[in-house]
Amino acid sequence: MSDPQGWLERYGQSHQNLAYPLVFWPGLLIVVLGTVGLLWSLPIPPVFYDISPFLNWGSVFLMATTVYYFIISLPIAIGMLPFLVAVAAFQLWIGAAGWPAADISLALLAAGVAGLRAGRRNRPGIASLIADLQLMMIGPAWLLSALYRRLNIPF
Repeated sequence: MSDPQGWLERYGQSHQNLAYPLVFWPGLLIVVLGTVGLLWSLPIPPVFYDISPFLNWGSVFLMATTVYYFIISLPIAIGMLPFLVAVAAFQLWIGAAGWPAADISLALLAAGVAGLRAGRRNRPGIASLIADLQLMMIGPAWLLSALYRRLNIPF
């Protein structure tokens, strides 16, 4: 078993007894949107824009996440691509709408953290919240792996 596969298993074990999973899991996805949005809104070096107008800290984070998912497993990576594209499309939509991206992202991050906290009532505390934030990109992959298991799709 590779170490990333072990992370998926450990993540699943620590999240199987959530008090309110229907609050926790959307909260996790909202945390991802908010975090990527904050990274997306950070100032970029001019060389980034010279390479591509879409290259920024958020898109770099999504590219690194894509590579990470390919390290975990090819089926997980392919399955996660629509999610990652949707996250990028959401950020582009906010930017095109002219809304304050950093403010919206901060609000999403706060709402997502509240969802994580509310969903984990059985294990309250800052330590579990920090662990969830550290592993925020494992969570969506773990959800997909659970769906793959249910559908008997090898990964």
